[in-house]
Amino acid sequence: MTSFHPYLFFAGFCREAFTRYQEVLGGELQLVTNADMPAEERMPGVGDDVIMHAALMVGEGLLMGSDDPTADEPRPVVGMQINLSVDSVAEAERIFEALAEGGQVGMPLTATSWSPAFGMLTDRFGAGWMLTVDDASTTP
Repeated sequence: MTSFHPYLFFAGFCREAFTRYQEVLGGELQLVTNADMPAEERMPGVGDDVIMHAALMVGEGLLMGSDDPTADEPRPVVGMQINLSVDSVAEAERIFEALAEGGQVGMPLTATSWSPAFGMLTDRFGAGWMLTVDDASTTP
């Protein structure tokens, strides 16, 4: 089976971003720091707390990321958004509001021809999100 998993890079705030994503989405979070790595695989010249790999498993979905120790300041994710599908409008509203906190809404959550609720935003960490409600009666 083939699967795709978004992998996000952060400039020193991966732990904060993934902790927030777990608060909002639930799921199981695993964080691997530079100090957790075998000695021969540690990245020299960076702190022990740098996140080398983060994995958030929510249902069948997996979101991954890490800190980019070469970046001095946050860089927005360009040309990609995380598409998150949920089962209800109420759940979409809750998640959209939480992810939009401190970020920027590109398209407010609204009914469309393909979904009872769809919206787009960039969260405060620079990651783009498209949120949609799965509805078999409106999805081709």
